[in-house]
Amino acid sequence: MHEQDVCMLRRNCCLSILVLAHQTFLTGFPSSLQTVEEIIQVFTTVVFTSSASHSPGNRGQYPQVTMAEYKLEMTTGDMQYAGTSDYMYVTLFGTEEQSERTLMDNYGIDFQRGATGSYTVKTSFSLGKLLLVKVEKDQYLCLPEDEWYFSKMVVTTPEGDVILYPCYRWIGRGEIVELRGGRAMKVFEEDHPLLIDHRKNELMLKKSLFEWKIMAEGLPHINSFNDVSEFPAEIRFSDSRTADIRYSKATIGIELKVKGLQGSTAQWESIEDIKKIFWCKKTTMSEYVADHWMEDDFYGYQFLNGVNPGVIKRCSELPTNFPVTEEMVKPFLEEGSSLQKEMEKGNMFLYDQKKMDGIPPAAYNGEPLHVTAGLCLLNVNPENKLMPIAIQLNQQPSEKNPIFLPSDPETDWLLAKMFIKNADCMDHESVHHFMRTHFLAEVFAIAALRSFPVIHPMYKLLFPHFRHTLHINTRGRLNLLGPDGVLSNSSLGFVGLIELMRRDLSEMTYSSLCLPENIAARGLESIPNFYYRDDGLKLWNIIQSFVKAVVEHYYPSDSEVHKDTELQDWISEVFTHGFLGNKAAGFPAAFHTVEEVVKFTTMAIFTTTVQHAAVNSGQYDYNSWAPNGTLLLRKPPPTTKGQSSMKTILETLPNVGDTVELAAVSWLLSDRYTDYIPLGTYPEERFDEPEPKQMIKEFQAELSYLSEAITSRNSNLELPYTYLDPAEIENSVSI
Repeated sequence: MHEQDVCMLRRNCCLSILVLAHQTFLTGFPSSLQTVEEIIQVFTTVVFTSSASHSPGNRGQYPQVTMAEYKLEMTTGDMQYAGTSDYMYVTLFGTEEQSERTLMDNYGIDFQRGATGSYTVKTSFSLGKLLLVKVEKDQYLCLPEDEWYFSKMVVTTPEGDVILYPCYRWIGRGEIVELRGGRAMKVFEEDHPLLIDHRKNELMLKKSLFEWKIMAEGLPHINSFNDVSEFPAEIRFSDSRTADIRYSKATIGIELKVKGLQGSTAQWESIEDIKKIFWCKKTTMSEYVADHWMEDDFYGYQFLNGVNPGVIKRCSELPTNFPVTEEMVKPFLEEGSSLQKEMEKGNMFLYDQKKMDGIPPAAYNGEPLHVTAGLCLLNVNPENKLMPIAIQLNQQPSEKNPIFLPSDPETDWLLAKMFIKNADCMDHESVHHFMRTHFLAEVFAIAALRSFPVIHPMYKLLFPHFRHTLHINTRGRLNLLGPDGVLSNSSLGFVGLIELMRRDLSEMTYSSLCLPENIAARGLESIPNFYYRDDGLKLWNIIQSFVKAVVEHYYPSDSEVHKDTELQDWISEVFTHGFLGNKAAGFPAAFHTVEEVVKFTTMAIFTTTVQHAAVNSGQYDYNSWAPNGTLLLRKPPPTTKGQSSMKTILETLPNVGDTVELAAVSWLLSDRYTDYIPLGTYPEERFDEPEPKQMIKEFQAELSYLSEAITSRNSNLELPYTYLDPAEIENSVSI
């Protein structure tokens, strides 16, 4: 209705209303009527009051005209370009009624970045218990499309209830978003047809959107999107992270081009030249590595606290294919001790890369490279340092596969250590980094998106730990691990790395992903100076306590676990698409008890946060210095002793262009970006109940105490171990 029509209706109705109001002793109605809705509301109330007041038994009662008001606080995200100039409309749905579609409009500019606006929705009567909120975004004038990042809405009802409606997603023009608020709900707790249908429809939509795809036979399944541009906006990188990564890539590229290093096929002329790759991109640890990479104690230290701390195990008996003798290693053991005594005391440890044996190497310039599926024996000496004392570069002993010792010529021993580290780098990057953190996190995330509606307590608990995971994995498979990716430029190549991951998944066990069981199975409970273990176990316990509190709050009994079909769908999809139905490995195909849910959820959060930090954050520190660790070695390993020199080492290392490319990638993977979110930080408010909010505060307090303890310990260490400081752990696999 046009404004002039409203005015005419107002004039014509006012006199009649006033007369009728006077006759019925009505008070409290508005002194001026501004809208059609107000006129109709007052007129209807007056007529009803007039009728009621003249009915028998009602004389002398003077009811007052009231309207139900719902107070809305709508928050726009604080990231770049989050605001919008478009119109926003809200409709409230309750158990009794639904509101009119209401424009959210205040004086001035609404929905600015980081702002919270207050609005009112008026209804004739209370809508009953609120069920859903519908938000619509429509074009303002002729302005171009600008997506809006809607963080949350808080609704205060006429009855005084305050209800949180989390959104945390981008909304496009013409899009309709229906939000659920209030406490987290499991599927069997739903009792209203509207909410039951909404839940079913939400999951149907998400299952059609997030589908599974096979990347390669024998590997965890991945998301079906072909490019990150196809993702829903809330799954993609933030604009700030995209800009940060582009800037880092550009600055690195410019520096390497200016220096003439990028794409160079030249061989390094000296070890010292490798220190000149970057002007400014140095860390305290990367400089330490460049100065100490040749030292045996630092070499052993890296098996405990470097980027791949999950590979060695206690050795109580030598493998039959590793014929190390007492005479070989006696000079490197404590005086008066022996190999047998050291094994009995628990001081001997073994690195064995047997799962790599037999995988064909990649070709380089038309010639096959060389892969060493080697073995390395290490000993904890009286100074509590882990020292390498024997290396065999291939699985089967022979005259051309000698056992190298620290007493051999210096460059022979260096080359032997370099080939072990080359195999370890490929194992680290493909298996322990990409498959065991990135790919598993993706499985957990896709299964959660397909199985849990956003109102489910497990969605609220898990989803913050899947932020950006699908984006980084999809981009990583293209730029890093794909056939033309950077990691394909390794001694194994793309096909070989895929086979290595396939072999590892076939041998992977549930217990190997649970740190307390992993440490015990490898016999590493008491090895000294193992900071990854010390910090990791404390973090496991802190995460487990938090998860236990939340899960037991929503699942007070095992029967509730049985009844939750969405929870069962989640673990079933993880079992099928992540672990490929391998029951023999101990992975659960279903949940039977609350304890099982707690353990698996703890493992999932630990994997996507702590374990990823352990294997990712130190990549530039340790692997930007190619002599210490590189994916590619060009010459074959030594087969006889006394034939090598420093020239041999330079010829074996990657050429200049390959070296700087790998160093640049390690910087990008280890860098911290502006939208970094540390472990236990939940900027998106998803829980509405006070109990889980308090549990989060207690979780954060425990993490803060541990951070302080780690900082204090590190202040007394020559080599601080910072990767598992909670303040340094990102809350998800996002880089």
